[in-house]
Amino acid sequence: MISIKTFDQAADLQNPRRILKYVLIFCTSGSTTISVDENEFILNEGSVITITSGQIHYFKDIQNATGFVLEFTYNFFCKDDTDMELIFHNGLFCHFAMNEMIKVDNSEIIIKQLEEISKELTETPYQYLISIHSRIELILIEINRTKINRGDEIYKPDALFLHFLETVLKNFEKNLSVNEIAALIGTTEAKLNELSKLHTNKTAQNVVFGLIISEAKRLFNYEKLSVKEVAYTLGFNDPFYFSNFFKKHTNISPKSYKEKVPHL
Repeated sequence: MISIKTFDQAADLQNPRRILKYVLIFCTSGSTTISVDENEFILNEGSVITITSGQIHYFKDIQNATGFVLEFTYNFFCKDDTDMELIFHNGLFCHFAMNEMIKVDNSEIIIKQLEEISKELTETPYQYLISIHSRIELILIEINRTKINRGDEIYKPDALFLHFLETVLKNFEKNLSVNEIAALIGTTEAKLNELSKLHTNKTAQNVVFGLIISEAKRLFNYEKLSVKEVAYTLGFNDPFYFSNFFKKHTNISPKSYKEKVPHL
């Protein structure tokens, strides 16, 4: 549900891994290279990166760096729509592979909260989980303030749109239509198209297609599945149809993609 560890305790991060938690990595000294999906980021002192649930990530070089790795589940943090909007505010923990290294303005505030979270988890005082939730809120607010101070445009996602994205991610194998997804979350296909156009300038269906392609790439890269296995995992009954779908959206066949990606 919630955990925190220092870089020297994060042995599992020295190899590619994929977890269904949101991960916040903060560097307190030195420098380290972090791989997230198909991209690499250099994390320096006072910098943070956020990684959304399901993304492949690992340290490529951690020898001279110190810091914290905070992990928490969607259900732990997102108690209501306000929480959901905060966790994705300004692109943090974004579903669309918009990871970035952020040099925070007031790193001492974030370090203090991370240290207090560690203490709360160790001592488990009365209502410690409520306290930790509030401290994560403070950390995210401080990161957002940094982004606004450097001139970033404010991006506040709509909670219903985020429910849509989460539902897609949790139901790949069912190959749900946009209309079926809308019914699951109590809205209409027209509303999802309206929100998708607003947030991504794409139709809801194309948003779903993009998430499927990202997931397919992760399955090829990390799970080392065959084209047929990936097709079935993503709800395609016909691997040939999946191959055509993948090539249409990436301009490369699944087989060629598998051959060109580096081995993790």
